[in-house]
Amino acid sequence: MRRFNNIGRLKVFFKDPNKKGWLKMFKELIILTYTKRELPFYYFKFLYRKSVENYLDYHSFGEMKALNSSRLLHIKSLNAIIEHKLFFSFYTEKAKLKTPQLISYNTGHSFFWNGTITQVRTVAEAKAFFNTVFDTNSLEGLFFRPPSEYGGKGCFKMTKADLEAKLDAYFKLMVKGSYVHTQLIEQHEAINKIHSKSVNTLRIITIVTQEQHVEFIGGFYRFGVGNSDVDNATSGGFTVGVHMDTGTLKAEGHYLMEFGGATITKHPDSGVVFKDFQIPFYEAILELLKHALSVFPDRLIGWDIAITTDGPVIVECNSYPHIPLSDMAYGGMLKNKHMRALLDEVKAAQ
Repeated sequence: MRRFNNIGRLKVFFKDPNKKGWLKMFKELIILTYTKRELPFYYFKFLYRKSVENYLDYHSFGEMKALNSSRLLHIKSLNAIIEHKLFFSFYTEKAKLKTPQLISYNTGHSFFWNGTITQVRTVAEAKAFFNTVFDTNSLEGLFFRPPSEYGGKGCFKMTKADLEAKLDAYFKLMVKGSYVHTQLIEQHEAINKIHSKSVNTLRIITIVTQEQHVEFIGGFYRFGVGNSDVDNATSGGFTVGVHMDTGTLKAEGHYLMEFGGATITKHPDSGVVFKDFQIPFYEAILELLKHALSVFPDRLIGWDIAITTDGPVIVECNSYPHIPLSDMAYGGMLKNKHMRALLDEVKAAQ
């Protein structure tokens, strides 16, 4: 019963007025169990809703696990780079790929910057270190990320203006583990109109087919809410699907069940309507990802793109893309012939 350990999700399910009738849900659960060959706990995240008719086109946990772990799709040594933000920064810098600039980083009390190592034991020493980094590099701030965490966990922004307050809040956390310190992203004004408190990122999923064709099979924009520094849906934000042929946002966005599971049509803070919003530099984004696939030749990747005033940058990539969010955005990703073929290929090799 471990899939039901989040009581909050079940509360949302029971209170949701848009759920299907109990008899219909029971019938669909039986069909899913027989078809997918597993107990469909994932049904209670989204598939129970009246709007979901083609529930068999959504990935099961087993199908996602097969895609994520397949040696046909993923290069193990490359995944070690993809999934570690410090290694990713080193690798992309050498490959001259457009990513946020790595300024400094730390492992415990050892802080690395400009070819030097400084032992930072106190908040005062940290303040002196970052003041030097800010002044030497003419920076107003830095963004901090743990190398191997997901969903925005542990991330924060620190500027010259709030340096002392942020160090008081985060210093113990910082030196307890490791952090990558990258240059702040100057977000495009069109995206700022939707939400300016966080850098909002575009997730695009690419597939390389058996015939070695690159396919952009889906995408969704992640937006933060309130004063959060991160945009991740797992940190309280929400996602909005993208029309891949035009680069425009779909009409509806979705919160995860942990945050109420609501469907929305405009940003709750700015009031900007999603429908037909044109993503800036969309063609440049696709060209950047075609180049990136020559550097990261995995066959299934989720790319996180930030759009700056000068064009797109790749914030990170994920060998285990968040397929459930794409399923929600597109009404079941298995409707896509390339995703269906990829899953069939992986299953045949098991």
